[in-house]
Amino acid sequence: MSNTLDVRDLNVFYGQSHALQGVNLTLDHGVLSVVGRNGMGKTTLCKAIMGLVPVKSGTISFNGQSLAGMGPSEIARAGIGYVPQGRRLWKSLTVDEHLRLVATKNGPWTPDRIYSVFPRLAERKDNGGAQLSGGEQQMLAISRALLLNPKLLVMDEPTEGLAPVIVNQVAEMLVQLGREGDIDVLVIEQNIGVATTVAEDVAIVVNGKVNRVMDAGVLAADRDLQQALLGVGRHAHDETPDDVEAPPQQAPERPFAAKVYLSNPRVPTRWTAPVPVHVIAQSARTVTADASPPQHVTVPRADLGRSGIVYVCGTLDTKGDELRFLRDIIKEQGVRVALVDLSTSGKPSGAEVPPNAVAGLHPRGTAGVFTGDRGTAVAGMTLAFERWVRQRSDIAGLIAAGGSGGTALVAPGFRVPPVGVPKMIVSTVASGNTSQYVGPSDITMMHSVADVQGINSITRDVLGNAAHAVAAMAKARQIAKPVADKPAIGLTMFGVTTPCVQQVTARLEGDYDCLVFHATGTGGRAMEKLLSSGKLEAVIDLTTTEICDMVAGGVFAADETRFNAMIADRRPYIGACGALDMVNFNAPDTVPEQYSGRLFYEHNPQITLMRTTPEENAEMGRFIGEKLNEMSGVVRFFLPEGGVSALDAPGMPFWDPAANKALFDTLEATVRATANRQLVRVPHNINDPEFAELVIKTFRSFHARPTSQKRA
Repeated sequence: MSNTLDVRDLNVFYGQSHALQGVNLTLDHGVLSVVGRNGMGKTTLCKAIMGLVPVKSGTISFNGQSLAGMGPSEIARAGIGYVPQGRRLWKSLTVDEHLRLVATKNGPWTPDRIYSVFPRLAERKDNGGAQLSGGEQQMLAISRALLLNPKLLVMDEPTEGLAPVIVNQVAEMLVQLGREGDIDVLVIEQNIGVATTVAEDVAIVVNGKVNRVMDAGVLAADRDLQQALLGVGRHAHDETPDDVEAPPQQAPERPFAAKVYLSNPRVPTRWTAPVPVHVIAQSARTVTADASPPQHVTVPRADLGRSGIVYVCGTLDTKGDELRFLRDIIKEQGVRVALVDLSTSGKPSGAEVPPNAVAGLHPRGTAGVFTGDRGTAVAGMTLAFERWVRQRSDIAGLIAAGGSGGTALVAPGFRVPPVGVPKMIVSTVASGNTSQYVGPSDITMMHSVADVQGINSITRDVLGNAAHAVAAMAKARQIAKPVADKPAIGLTMFGVTTPCVQQVTARLEGDYDCLVFHATGTGGRAMEKLLSSGKLEAVIDLTTTEICDMVAGGVFAADETRFNAMIADRRPYIGACGALDMVNFNAPDTVPEQYSGRLFYEHNPQITLMRTTPEENAEMGRFIGEKLNEMSGVVRFFLPEGGVSALDAPGMPFWDPAANKALFDTLEATVRATANRQLVRVPHNINDPEFAELVIKTFRSFHARPTSQKRA
């Protein structure tokens, strides 16, 4: 694959002045910062790429295509956007006219998305270019380039002359562009902090040449190198001798929490009786002293590891006091914390992450969220919040509080981070069936007991416990953990396949950390989530019974995404027809009327099993077979002819050779067998030692024993 931008031996002259002297620069993908003193040739490099100055010699290639002889308009049409130094706006056109003039069709960047990223432009959409502040003009210049939906964005001093809060906003946008990967960015930047934050690598230009390309973190930490190459880091008035020992640094003062008491929690009238002391005490709120003014959170680099920010998420327009109470307690514990406002009312927000910053990630931008209809607005914000979580690399924890609506709003986003990242929801629905919210993730749900409505004697304790718990979990994850000495593998099991799985784990646990997942609907999803998160080396998917419940409407059903993680993983997959003979229902009186007359088995007073029919088995065979066809890695899927469960054996209640034949024959008719993708018929019951031995032997053939575990 060719590099996005490749500059080779580039020479540019202004008359007799040799501005660029054999510049060599490569941008593979992502964001690359270019820094250097004034007059070193950085702007000339931008102009040369855009065809605005003649090139004496050398080459400039974009995605493998030479730009030689192309004019600026042709280069723009080829997919390069340009944000020039000095903005160069049309003074007579309004903000909205600027954007509509250059907007392209069928691209991810639209005027609505621009307004969500830069809400200040939305407020000034009817103002002319000459009526904007410097920061607003720069936002508009960047937006104008993005609306071309380029593949490469060349930015010349995008933060020059901007206020710090706008600089942070531009930097955050550049980090997001690099993370999304749809647009690569070459940014010329004088601000070392911005240059080293938005890119992994920084190119340093000295006297018309690229002196070196180095890791951004190294440059950010080396003040002497900054001074030597860039003339920053030290100043003429800094006369501190190098050999003077720096005074010992004092630990920063820990922010302290204080109670704010309101003598009149409700606005009094002339007839209002004095407020009892216990009411005033219960209505007090906790605040944390902080000398710094509130700012938007600057997106940190992606290498934060286990450190980061605990995000308090919810609708501040209805749960503001409760969410700020959580925020203040977490902050008191010395943990970085920020509010994420998911309100759809359009009211002003004081959150570090306001609603429009989240809503802008909806596929249709903020227009997909702020619809004016509460139902569609909440649905839109739910989707936008999930996408917002997916693009974060700085999540140290998530916490929310609310009722059923607020819980449903945050739950899909909370399920995104990998297992181990703290996720806490304080909810009024936490004492009931929470599977629809938790799914396969490790979300912790805490029952609010009283409604999450105001700070009172109950919610103060419950919310306080939740906040302290998340803070403690976040701090614990910052402590280095010992590296696991054995790779983890996932195995699926049901009660009727337990002997098989126990035999397999007994033989493998010396070399592998065997994680067994109960195939109850969420079990399979949990295993696949861990595989997708990179926490499993392999899976031995012996119990695929959740497909039965999906087909026949049982209580332990998988969904259509079953097997998708293995499809994406592309490593060897070992599976079997474990417990594909049964559908699970609760107590006998819960079995649907349509199944009267079927063969049932009472597993226990709360679980009733129903034998699957040949027709249902054929449907399951088609579903599983089509999923196996999508797997590009090695596949071995076992068909135990002696029975697929402990109940499916000669003399047992569910023994039905005709039903099993329908399953096996349909699988063989559906699966496109190759050398890598094979169905393996085995003349044994799934729980027989011979079957387990074959599974172990097959697994060992695909996975060499870990070196650290080999025995002499």
